Amino acid sequence: MPSLQRLRPDHAPALLAFEQENRAYFAASVPDRGDDYFTHFDARHSSLLAEQDAGLIHFHVLVDGSGEVLGRINLVDVADGSAELGYRIAEKAARQGLATSAVLRACALAATEYGLTTLRAATTVDNAGSRAVLARTGFVPIGEVLLGGHPGISYTRDLGEALDGATR
Repeated sequence: MPSLQRLRPDHAPALLAFEQENRAYFAASVPDRGDDYFTHFDARHSSLLAEQDAGLIHFHVLVDGSGEVLGRINLVDVADGSAELGYRIAEKAARQGLATSAVLRACALAATEYGLTTLRAATTVDNAGSRAVLARTGFVPIGEVLLGGHPGISYTRDLGEALDGATR
């Protein structure tokens, strides 16, 4: 089982490789990060680590035994006991339960390590995989949103509920 690790400076090369290898796959279901993301990756990585050190975000990577990044699970917009959850799993690792497992672990960390009480998430209507992950991990749909111009659904999860209460 891959480990969920808090983002560190030494993750940069593997994380960049993950994003480059999966760019087209991700762009099929979420807005593309754009060329600037890749051109200025090192500076962005350093900036995100500074924000993480300040407690504004909590970034994690899902890493296999060889150090390859198979996914990322992010908690952003941390404020007032809540944060926005985002995640990506590599195409070659999709449909293996890794997203569900990683999201459950991130929910536990959010409650126990970061003191959060609520998580929010959103996905496009046509992203059945993400909708299923959110449902399996205890997120409840709360409304419709637009994501990059595409119809989406917003979700919430109360972390005060039993963390193992989500179906697996």
